[in-house]
Amino acid sequence: MIRFLTFIFSICLLSSPLHAQDAPRPAVVAVPAEIVELSETVSFNGRLDANLRVALIPRISGVIAEVGFAPGDVVEDGQVLFRIEPEIYAAAVKEAEGALRSAQAQRDLARLERDRQAELVARAAAARAKLDDAEATLASREGEVMRLEAALERARVNLSYTEIKAPFAGHMAEAAADRGAYVTPQSGALSTLVQLDPIHAEFQVPTAALRSYLERVETGEASHTAAVSLRLANGSDYAGRGDVDFVASSVNAGTDSVTMRARFDNPDSLLLDGELVRVTLTSDQPQGQLAIPRQAVQRDVQGAFVLLVGEGDAVEVRRITVARNAMDYAVIGAGLEPGERVITEGINKVRPGVVVDVAPLGQGG
Repeated sequence: MIRFLTFIFSICLLSSPLHAQDAPRPAVVAVPAEIVELSETVSFNGRLDANLRVALIPRISGVIAEVGFAPGDVVEDGQVLFRIEPEIYAAAVKEAEGALRSAQAQRDLARLERDRQAELVARAAAARAKLDDAEATLASREGEVMRLEAALERARVNLSYTEIKAPFAGHMAEAAADRGAYVTPQSGALSTLVQLDPIHAEFQVPTAALRSYLERVETGEASHTAAVSLRLANGSDYAGRGDVDFVASSVNAGTDSVTMRARFDNPDSLLLDGELVRVTLTSDQPQGQLAIPRQAVQRDVQGAFVLLVGEGDAVEVRRITVARNAMDYAVIGAGLEPGERVITEGINKVRPGVVVDVAPLGQGG
């Protein structure tokens, strides 16, 4: 009997209010609803596109004597990337120079003969037919000189093609052929050079959204400058903002959307060619609006609600109306007042009426 009474007494102690007060409070992070300077924004899927991109294709045939870069290298404008053995093309230049010099000598001789015949005809000491023949010979020699001048220029151009140079500064892809490989113009691209700074983000905008944006630009409520921001694949935001520099003049009939493009500075090459991104277009000037972090908003069959930290740090449920989402904020249409604290972290650990241990944003565990 004594053991039974001791057991009952232990149960009463465990269930007593004193013991419940000893239990640790659930830890949550809460932030106050506040007026935030926000712009109206709309987001789209987009893809990054290099500012310049070129495939490096040989314009002559020959054996590669040198590869002047490693994959991924940043090269300068004019840097030699591939060198094709030049000896045969240098020899062709010398051959063309010799042929031209011989033709020039023949032309000079024909000019002297034409001048001599002209003097004789002027003194009536020779027939006019002799002068005509001399002039025809001179014209033929001059034509030959012009032809060989062109041949020399062509030989010099071919010699210059033995050096494949970077047409602009940029990043190199992997080389498709190594030193010692025989290449021709039909071999295809030896590598690819891309310029990543600046870089463009291209995205599709529904026609209705584009109209609203352009109207606000016209009235001065929005701007093409610094109007676009990027969220990368890992969820991080790119620090720089982009300028809208292109709006297509036609609508994609299948999607009723228009292609837009924004230019971003990319000095550290953080943004990569072809990368998928989330593009956010700002369509008005910032205005102060009551807002809370989007992660604080919960939804059920009745609509949106938040969990508040009320008097005595007790949790309350509050139904709200969300006017719109802007960046990482939910703009409140109704249901909250400035300063009321909403739970952003630890929501799954609490329920209405529970007293919680509150930490401000940035100090949550």
